[in-house]
Amino acid sequence: MESNTAADDNEVEHEFGLVRVYKSGRVVRPFVAPPAAPGLDPATGVDSKDVHLGDYSARLYLPPSASAAAKLPVIVYVHGGGFVAESVASPNGHRFLNSLAAACPALAVSVEYRLAPEHPLPAAYDDCVAALRWVLSGADPWVAAHGDLGRVFVAGDSAGANACHYLAIQPDAARLKGAVLIHPWFWGSEAVGEETRHPLARAMGGRLWMFACPGSSGVDDPRMNPLAPGAPGLETLACERVMVCTAEGDHLRWRGRAYAEAVTAARGGDGQGVELLETEGEGHVFHLFKPDCDKAKELFDRIVAFVTAP
Repeated sequence: MESNTAADDNEVEHEFGLVRVYKSGRVVRPFVAPPAAPGLDPATGVDSKDVHLGDYSARLYLPPSASAAAKLPVIVYVHGGGFVAESVASPNGHRFLNSLAAACPALAVSVEYRLAPEHPLPAAYDDCVAALRWVLSGADPWVAAHGDLGRVFVAGDSAGANACHYLAIQPDAARLKGAVLIHPWFWGSEAVGEETRHPLARAMGGRLWMFACPGSSGVDDPRMNPLAPGAPGLETLACERVMVCTAEGDHLRWRGRAYAEAVTAARGGDGQGVELLETEGEGHVFHLFKPDCDKAKELFDRIVAFVTAP
């Protein structure tokens, strides 16, 4: 019995790169970097703190320019990682939010949602909905003192961008000032743009989704494919403005572009309130790994401009 248990603990049952599950049930996330602690960031002067809220938590970022005299826009940020990896303490994301909070300036709230497979979807979606409601309640002293709850944005990368769409499309969603979807993780059974048409490759594209959300009907689940037949109409997105970022080397780029075009069409087709930034020569979430490159700075500056626009 002991030998079988040992063998199960070394036999891989599911492998997705971001997460590995052994037959014994042991879960390993191979690429997790040492966590970045909250606190004062010397480079930006931004202070951060973690607030534990039951099933989920949040990391708040307060820029040095915060004062009682002028309220700041609030950015509710959802990290990526396929709903199976990463956290608010991931160093690249922590650095990005320190920089973003300082540059806007804005009060940022990063959501520490539960991860699959320990907590399959919709756990992460539920946590994000709860976090947004918590922010809008003004229950936290930083939010109450410094946040302008009439200027709340949702933003996220990859799976986090997917979650931002989910937040904005809910029937009872609060009206948001804007949504920033960076390299959103969407997929579908039918190819769009220049996506691969190969059936096996298309099926592979949905494997991680079905792993994270085993109760899903498939890749045309409206949560994964907002353009699927029967999905909620994009005219109901509860945000004034939408920004979608794509990258040339990202196999998800065509989904992001199609989403931006569909939102534009749903809003009358004149492009008002919808921005699409397509970055040439870069890959998925490149800005987190190469924050100092010119293309990352361009993306960053466009996001800042989007948040600070009247």
